[in-house]
Order: sequence, then structure tokens, then C-alpha cells
Amino acid sequence: MNKQKIKNMPMVHFIMNFQINKMRSRFLLVGFILFSFAGVHAQQDPMYTHYLFNTLSINPGYAGSRGVLSLSALSRMQWVGIDGAPLTQTFVAHTPFINYNMGLGFTVVNDRIGPINQTLLFVDYSYTVRVNDNSKLSFGLKGGMDLLAAKLTSVETGDATDEAFKSDISGKILPNFGFGMFYHSDRWYIGLSTPKLLENKIEGTTQVTEISQSRHYFLICGYVLDINEHIKFKPTTMVKITSGAPVSFDLTANFLFREKLLLGAAYRRGESFGALLELKITDQLRAGYAYDFMVSDLRKASAGSHEIMIGYDFNYKREKMLSPRYF
Repeated sequence: MNKQKIKNMPMVHFIMNFQINKMRSRFLLVGFILFSFAGVHAQQDPMYTHYLFNTLSINPGYAGSRGVLSLSALSRMQWVGIDGAPLTQTFVAHTPFINYNMGLGFTVVNDRIGPINQTLLFVDYSYTVRVNDNSKLSFGLKGGMDLLAAKLTSVETGDATDEAFKSDISGKILPNFGFGMFYHSDRWYIGLSTPKLLENKIEGTTQVTEISQSRHYFLICGYVLDINEHIKFKPTTMVKITSGAPVSFDLTANFLFREKLLLGAAYRRGESFGALLELKITDQLRAGYAYDFMVSDLRKASAGSHEIMIGYDFNYKREKMLSPRYF
């Protein structure tokens, strides 16, 4: 299969051309790798069901918005049952400084699919303007790099002549920067961002092994509504737009019980339904879990996706926490 044919073939159609048998996991993996290394513009950034608790990774305007030093870690195991399926680990830290008008953050993401490993290291900065007594507008900048490695020669394709797997890529450093805006109050938020503006290109030793990073645009928003004294409703959404790929969006309906337990249901367009929970263990510590059930053709090969999250806020000086942080 040549490069031009791969570029013109939709991803799902390409994957489903393989027979789903005892080798289906390997075939699916090879299909995704081919699309990653064929100059195709597609969605390349990791996806999260807990995007509500991982906002800094996509929007630098969020830095410092929780009012205290905040740490969180997330691990996602996607498409369980498919050999070499994506595994993502994320760590973010951010804090306000200089009279809480500025925020500083740090993001580390390790993302692996089969023989392809990508590590993202980014620093985030935000400046906040008070719009009125109830809302603030933050402007954020993100800068850093992607470290890319791909051991393509280790992939068993069954075709020794396939040019896409005759060379490895290692030690590639891709600098990048992005920006974001985050408008919020205690009860709602809306954010717009593009975390990586540069569309870096890398060519391997063959024409087929060409990577073209695509620019992603994110729109996020959420709201908190009191149902009664003990229950709150928190609908949220995230829309992702990428050149050459369908618009992706997540819809999530969360219910918060007694400010301690959050239960939610999520839908990702054309891909999955999910369930998630978060438990506020102490005023500082929170933990969460999410499960995605596939509704796309991948459900024939995958047992779904799992996501684990843990977060810690250094809010010991309670006078700094003027109100509960719902986002």
C-alpha cells in the first residue's frame, strides 16, 4: 500500500479492511501506526475522559485558577485488549503567584502506542484580569517540546517489503508553543485554546515514515447548578477540532453529592460511552476513576478504556480558598 492510498482512506475503513480474527489486535495496531507515520493530518493528542480534571494540559489559561498549589496525575489505558494500544500518563502542577494575578504551571505527558513513544514537557503561564465581582478572564501561554521515538523495525507486519517499517525514529525534539483563554467564575467556565501551534514535520529514512503534527483547537465549558441542598448538577463539554479529521466532542453529565462524591456519565462522539466517579477524600486529596465502553467498530477487539486520576491541593490556609473549587 503506497503513501497516497493511505492518505486518501478514512481511518475506520482502513482498519475494518483487516479480518477480525486471532491476529486482529496486531493488524489494528499496524493500521494506527501507518496512519501516524504517513503524513496524515489526524487527531494526535491524547484523549481523556477526566478532561474536567486535566484542563491545564490543553489550556494554559487554567494555570493558577484553583487558588493554591495544585498537583494531579492521570493514567489512561485505552482500548484494553488490543496489543500495543495507547497508554498515557500525565502529571500537571500549577500555582498562583504575585497577588494571585498570575499563574505558573508545568505539564508532563508520556504517550505510547505500540513502538511509538512521545514525551511532552511544557511550562504554562497565565495572567488574570478581574472582569467583575464574580468572574475573571485569564490569558495563558504554553511553551515546551515533544520528545519522539519510534521503533518501527520491531513491528511484525507480515510484509517484509513494507517501507513504513524499515527505519526507526529516535531522539527527535519538536519545540512548540500554544495559547489559551479561560473565562470563569465560581459556578461556570468557558475556555478556548490551541496548545501546540507549530505543525512540525519529521521525515525518516524513507518517504513513508513522515510525521506531520496537526494543530488542535479546544473549546471547553461547564456549569454548576444546585438541585437541592446536597446535590449539584455539573454538565461539561469539550470540543476538539483538527485539520483533516471529524470534529470530536465530549458531553459529560456529573452529579455532586454533599461536596464529596461525584458520579457522571460521558459520551464521546462516535467512539464511546463512559462512566466516571471522583471522591473527595479530604479537603486536599481527591481521586477518580473512569471507564469507557466502545461504540465504534473497535468494540469487536477492545474491552474498553480505563482511566485513574489523583489530585492534591495545598489548601491548608483556608482564607485563600474563598469558595469551593468546582472546576
